[in-house]
Amino acid sequence: MTSRQEISTLPEPDPAEQGEWERLGVDTSAPHSARVYDYWLGGKTNFAPDRAMGQAFEEAIPSIRAMAKENRAFQGRAVRHLAREHGIRQFLDLGTGIPTSPNTHDIAEAVSPGTRVVYVDNDPIVLAHARALMVSTAGARTTYLHADLRKPAELLADPELTATLDLDRPVGLLLIAVLMLIADEDDPWGKVAELRDALPSGSCIALTHPTQDFDPETVATVAAAAQQGGMTLVPRTRDEVTRFFDGWELLEPGVSPVMAWRPDGEPPADPTAAYYWGAVARKK
Repeated sequence: MTSRQEISTLPEPDPAEQGEWERLGVDTSAPHSARVYDYWLGGKTNFAPDRAMGQAFEEAIPSIRAMAKENRAFQGRAVRHLAREHGIRQFLDLGTGIPTSPNTHDIAEAVSPGTRVVYVDNDPIVLAHARALMVSTAGARTTYLHADLRKPAELLADPELTATLDLDRPVGLLLIAVLMLIADEDDPWGKVAELRDALPSGSCIALTHPTQDFDPETVATVAAAAQQGGMTLVPRTRDEVTRFFDGWELLEPGVSPVMAWRPDGEPPADPTAAYYWGAVARKK
């Protein structure tokens, strides 16, 4: 296993990779969670420090790329379920990350052309890719906001959001592998509660969160590695994840390993092989 000293010694970014990104305000000298995730998914928008951090995580958890893909697969199943079974025609995707096909609007519009989607992230590199998210079918509308999940009131009042989504009608709120970036002292539960309270009856939340419940020692090593690299990564228990849904009706099978949430095909032999909890809930 990679030592803590090795993990914290990250390489300098390749000058050839910097250029335009730095002019856009992207810090290429330190790893960023969205770019590390992009690396695991096989994307190309990542730099040497991101790859070094991703590789360090892989030393501790060799299957972490597969876990990232399972998390992404949950998102697809959840969006399709909300569109098909609950008639959700507008989505608010928070912490959207670097575009990875299929994106939320691709999945939702395949079920119902005309679906509206607002993507939100606070990473300049995602902003630079925003145009890639804004290609929709006729009658649909897709918008990207450069905003911060930690400021839900500002986010919900943004004119671009209110011009795209009707907050008097049900909304599908997506919080896919993003809340682990908010430390306990910043009260992620309170931030999510503000979002829940602003949405009308019939709205739904789809959420995933990394957890230490399935392998405490290994996940603790990865969380420490992230901290040394300047990243916040807070794994949470099942009870802590369940708190994000307070007052809403959890849909079957409740808070479960992401691989076990309404899988396509046969149930997985080991649903805890991906270290994420996932669930979908509905506001009565």
